Amino acid sequence: MRIIKLSILTCLMAIIIGCQSDDDATTVVLEAPSNVSVLVSVTQDNTGLATLTPLAEGATRFNIDFGDGSEIATDIPQGESVTHIFEEGIYTATVEAFGLDEQSTTITQEIQVAFQAPENLVVTIENDETISKQVNVSASADFALGFEVDFGQDGSEPVAGNDGDTVSFIYDEAGIYTITVTAFSAAIETLTFTEEFEVTEILQPIAPTPTPTRPAENVIAIYSDAYDAITTNEFPTSWSNSGFAELEINGNSFINYSNLAFTGIVTDYDNPTDLTEMEFVHFDYWSLEASSLSFKIVNTVVDPVQEDIASAGDITLGEWVSVDIPLDDFNVDRSQITQLLFDTLGNTATVFIDNIYFYRVPDNNTAFDDGLLVNGDFENGSAPWLIGVDDNSSAPVVTVDGNTYYSVDVTTAGQPFSVNVSQKLEIIQDETYILTFDAWSNVNRSIIAGIGLSGGDFSNTNETVNINPSITTYSLTLTANGFGAPDARVLFDLGAEVGIVNIDNVSLIVDPGNLLTNGDFEAGSDSWIIGVDDSNPAPVVTVDGNTYYSVDVTAAGNAFDVNVSQKLEIIQDETYTLTFDAWSDVNRSIIAGIGLSGGDFSNTSETVNITTEIITYSLTLTATGFGALDARVLFDSGAEVGLVNIDNVVLSINE
Repeated sequence: MRIIKLSILTCLMAIIIGCQSDDDATTVVLEAPSNVSVLVSVTQDNTGLATLTPLAEGATRFNIDFGDGSEIATDIPQGESVTHIFEEGIYTATVEAFGLDEQSTTITQEIQVAFQAPENLVVTIENDETISKQVNVSASADFALGFEVDFGQDGSEPVAGNDGDTVSFIYDEAGIYTITVTAFSAAIETLTFTEEFEVTEILQPIAPTPTPTRPAENVIAIYSDAYDAITTNEFPTSWSNSGFAELEINGNSFINYSNLAFTGIVTDYDNPTDLTEMEFVHFDYWSLEASSLSFKIVNTVVDPVQEDIASAGDITLGEWVSVDIPLDDFNVDRSQITQLLFDTLGNTATVFIDNIYFYRVPDNNTAFDDGLLVNGDFENGSAPWLIGVDDNSSAPVVTVDGNTYYSVDVTTAGQPFSVNVSQKLEIIQDETYILTFDAWSNVNRSIIAGIGLSGGDFSNTNETVNINPSITTYSLTLTANGFGAPDARVLFDLGAEVGIVNIDNVSLIVDPGNLLTNGDFEAGSDSWIIGVDDSNPAPVVTVDGNTYYSVDVTAAGNAFDVNVSQKLEIIQDETYTLTFDAWSDVNRSIIAGIGLSGGDFSNTSETVNITTEIITYSLTLTATGFGALDARVLFDSGAEVGLVNIDNVVLSINE
């Protein structure tokens, strides 16, 4: 596959929030002010004396044209007000907000000055749907210029707004409050509305639980969207003392146990669950009222029945809390577990639960290889990862299930570089690198990943990568065409789309080259064969000028029934990295690896789950106990139906 890598100008400095590019020349600029408005109040004495307070994000000063033909007020500093006397009438005021570089944003706002008392006051009072104990009030009235809201909490000041606006207030406690809305014009008389309003507290989660990141092969899942759960015969059991319902936030399901005293889960009495290789039980909880929460495991196969219970620890209210309890805390034969229970130990409470699973922490005697980077797996926190190129910043990281990774929630779409994480390091001009990383999100969205300069014209080489809620390893081949510096950087630009972006296990190495021939299939079937038959060329297609391997598996059978291979020398006990792009018309799996082309066909391989998206996969494979001059790279695709497309295959020896 021929890929043209575009060098874009990614401008990120401590105060730089925008960039422009024209024929490879860069002009660094600041964005114009945003969210420009003006708050208008007027004395209720029939004089028409108004106070105007301009507001904006990123502004340093303002000009105001009052719309009545009078002299324009200029150079009003941010945070200050200006007064003006209006005759009775309706005016269109113009507010111009200026930023640091004199870029400006202009808005118009209608100002009604009436020496007549407001009439027909319409008020809307609502509890906010996402912020607990926040109340939003909007008000409008004929002849009104604005309004004030007394929210009725002792010690709080009234909140002002323009006619038709919405103002908000967060209460200390839920309850009944007297809310008074006063609409005013330029007249002495005002119009008042009063309502006894019940302020409510949000009683359930409004955000999904963190996505678990433990490898599926180390997990036995009972309930989680992130893993395939084992069979459960009763969930909940008939003898549970709680309500049960499933809820969903952003596609993530979780359990609502209402009035929970105790609740049970039966896995499978006929096929008990063997937890002997597991080390911890994990679950996430959310509650506003629980004073205690414990987890019990039961072995009903032995006689007498064995059971033990362990506490979730001190309870934190009003947020998702992750719990990990060592299974060694349970004095039970864990080889035949049939029942699991949550217990509030006599204190009934509504509790929300998600991500119930058991897991082990595999032995790992080798540290993560981040190549030229430092702390590529984020296990040491943020350092030396930065926001943009600001050496005084620290990239945001989170720790979930004992794994630390970069995580940011992009709530407003803007320029890609407006949300960024970088690490500075030396990049050598015209050198080719391989950037590998894990990434996932709570939505389907794209990010930009690459290498580039941390100053000057910010030259870089990057690629757009489509990520999704599945943790996926991506591998990019990037050449520093025409740029290099001791303080260059690896960069991820994330601001163009909304959604959480999680990044982990980032590695950058110098490209060791490709041991394969025609790995991008641009020479057609050359060197690629079906199975081990040298006279049987592999099927390829050309679409939009790009050639790649493609086969449609119409009947499922043995995985090796449908195969593509390339023969080459594999050195016994050597470790290799195999990267490739793969996609299908369905979600299905394939097997990829290295192995012999004869004899006992010894091989090292992995099962890879591919989707309808083109994704780059990277496997580390060791030729344990085998090697030959005519060994091979292999892809077995016959076990499931559906198209299999493969492109950009690279095999390299690990240094």
